[in-house]
Amino acid sequence: MNLDYLTNLNESQEEAVLHLNGPLLIVAGAGSGKTRVLTARIAHIVKQHKAFPNQVLAVTFTNKAAKEMQLRVSKFLRKEATGLPWLGTFHSISAKILRKHAEAAGLKSNFSIIDQDDQVRLIKNICKSEDIDTKKISPKYILAVIDKWKNKGFYPEEVVLKRKDILEKSFLGIYKIYQQKLIDLNAADFSDLILHTVKIFEKHSDISKMYSKKFKYILVDEYQDTNFIQSEWLKYLAEHNQNICCVGDDDQSIYSWRGAEIKNFLQFENVYENTKIIRLEKNYRSTQNILNVASNIIENNQNRVGKKLFTDQEDGELVTLNCFRNVKDEATEIGSNIEDFKNKFSFNEVAILVRAIFQTREFEERFLKIGVPYRIIGGIKFYERAEVKDCVAYLKTVFQPQDDLAFERILNVPKRSIGDTTVKAINDFAKLNKFSLEIASKHLIEQNKIKPKTKLGLNSLLNLLAKWRNDLNKKMNHNKLLQTILDESGYSEMLKNKKDLENENRLENIKELLNAMKEFDNLESFLEHVALATSLDQDWQSEKVNLMTIHASKGLEFDVVFLPGWEEGLFPHQKSIEEKGESGLEEERRLAYVAITRAKKLAKISFSMNRFYQGDWIDSMASRFVDELPDEYIRKNNNFIDEKEEDFEFNQDIDFDSDTEIRSPGWIRYQKKLK
Repeated sequence: MNLDYLTNLNESQEEAVLHLNGPLLIVAGAGSGKTRVLTARIAHIVKQHKAFPNQVLAVTFTNKAAKEMQLRVSKFLRKEATGLPWLGTFHSISAKILRKHAEAAGLKSNFSIIDQDDQVRLIKNICKSEDIDTKKISPKYILAVIDKWKNKGFYPEEVVLKRKDILEKSFLGIYKIYQQKLIDLNAADFSDLILHTVKIFEKHSDISKMYSKKFKYILVDEYQDTNFIQSEWLKYLAEHNQNICCVGDDDQSIYSWRGAEIKNFLQFENVYENTKIIRLEKNYRSTQNILNVASNIIENNQNRVGKKLFTDQEDGELVTLNCFRNVKDEATEIGSNIEDFKNKFSFNEVAILVRAIFQTREFEERFLKIGVPYRIIGGIKFYERAEVKDCVAYLKTVFQPQDDLAFERILNVPKRSIGDTTVKAINDFAKLNKFSLEIASKHLIEQNKIKPKTKLGLNSLLNLLAKWRNDLNKKMNHNKLLQTILDESGYSEMLKNKKDLENENRLENIKELLNAMKEFDNLESFLEHVALATSLDQDWQSEKVNLMTIHASKGLEFDVVFLPGWEEGLFPHQKSIEEKGESGLEEERRLAYVAITRAKKLAKISFSMNRFYQGDWIDSMASRFVDELPDEYIRKNNNFIDEKEEDFEFNQDIDFDSDTEIRSPGWIRYQKKLK
C-alpha cells in the first residue's frame, strides 16, 4: 500500500499520524508542521480503511484553513478525497447538522443565517423600541455581550447575572427580544449555529448518539482557540468512539478576549480518559537562538503543558535587544536597519509587530520620510483611521473655512440632528450661489430654511468654529486647540461615553495624534504634513514592509521581525493585567512567544526609556519580559552610555532629541544594568 503521506515526517510527526486508538492531544510548537500531520493522519485513516471518508470529522477555525486541508488531503487520497463531506469549520458543520434537525431548535430547515450587518440592524430596532440610546451604547457592543453568553452556552433564560449590573440587565432584556425575533424570522446568527446544535444534543440524546456513532474519527485544528460551547460540541460528538485528536499550542493561546479558553487545552486529558500526548518540538522555521529566547520566556508561565523547541538549522544570529532614549530614536534606528537589509532581505520578508495599533504611527512617519514602502496588515494606516480623519477635518475647517470636504465630514460628528436632507439642501444652496458650505449654512439659517432642531445643532457648530478661529488667532497652541475642539464639540464625551469594542483603540489613536502634533511648530505645517502623508502613493507594486499587531501576526512568518515597545504598561499591557491578573500576564507572555516565533532568521527586540504620552514625557521602564530574556542568546546594544550616571529630577518639558546628553532615570537604570 502507498504510504507516501509518511514521507519526510520526523519521528514525533509519524507517531502522531499512526496513533489511531483513543484520545490524542498533539502539542504542536510554532513552525512544527502541524497541518502536514493533520492531513497525513486523515489520509492514513482512509487509506488503512479505519473509516470511510464520510465517517471522518475534521474541524478548522477558518474557511481558508479548511480549503488548504482539503487540497492537501486530495493529493494523498486523489479520487477518495471527494468523499470528505465533514471537513469544515465549526460553524459550517454545525449549520449542516442544524439543517437536518432545525425543528428541535424552533426553526425550519430553510432557516437563513444573518450576517453582522443584519444583526446590528436588528439590535438597533430593538433598542429604539426599548428607548435605549445607541449613541452611548454601540449595538456592536451589545452583540458582543450576547455573543459572550452564547459562547458560554446560555440561552436568554439561562443567563445568571453575577452582579447587580444595570447595563447587563438591560442587555439581557435585549437578548430575550433578539432571540425571539430570530425565531420569528426563521433565522440564526453565527453563534446560534453551534449553540442550537449543542442544545439539540443536550435535549435529544438520540440525535447526539447518532452523530457520535457516525464519526469514527474526529480531528480538530487550533484547539487552543476553542471556547466553552465548542468544547461541549466536541464532547457530544466524541462520546461514543472517543477517537478525538486535537492539535494546537497552548503557548499560542492569545484570544481570550474572543472567548477562547485555554483550560480546554490544559484539561484535555482530564476530560478524555486515557489521553495520549505527543509533542511536536522540531521547528522548521526559526534558528536555534530565536527558539531558545522564545522558550526561555514562555517557561515563566505556570499554566502550560510544556515543550522545548529545537531545530536542525544553524544557531543563527543572536537576538538583539536595543534600548532607545525615545520612540523617535527607536523608529529611526529600525528604519535604518531596514534600509541596510534591503539588499539581503525582501521588504515583504520584514515585519514590525506592535502590541497596540497606535504604535504604528511613528514608524509610518519615518517610512514616509525615508521612502520605505509599507503596508498595514489587519488594520488601517494611521492618518486614514476614522477618528484621526475626524480630528484633522475639524482642524482643517478651523484653519481653512473654504474646505467643504472637511466641513461636511464634521457637520454631524458628533450627532447634531443634521440629517442627509439638510446636508443636501446646504450643498444645493452652496452650488447655486457659489458659496462655501459654511457660508451656505449661515444663509439658510438666516432665511429660516432649516428646521428648528437642526438649526440649533448647526448654529452651535458655526458658533464653535468662530470661537476656535478666535482661539487660533490669539496664538493658542495647535495641540491645545485640538484638545479644546474635542472637548467643546462633544467629540471627547462621545468617545468616553460610548460602549464600543474599538473605543480604546480610537482613544489611543487620538492621543497619538496629539503626540504627533507636538513635532510641528504650527497648525499650518502639521496640516501640510498630513496632506503629504495621505497623498503619497503607497499603493506601489513593489515590495512592502509589514506593520501589524502581534495578534494579527499569528500564523505568519518573516525572515526579519522587529519587536518595538517592550515597556511595562504597554507590553505586558496594563489593562490585561488589571482585568485578568496572573492569567492576563500569562496571556501577554504567550503573545511575546508568538511574536518572537514569527522570525525565521533575525529577531530584534527594543524598548524606549521615554515615551510621549497624553501630552507629557513619561519615564518608561523596560518590560518585565526583557528581564526574562536569556543573556547567552541576546546581544544588547551599548549605545549612548553616559559617563554621568547620577539620577536627576525628571522634567517633562525637556525635549529629548537625538543629541541630548540628558538621560531619564529609566535610561540611567538601564545603563547601570548594562555595566
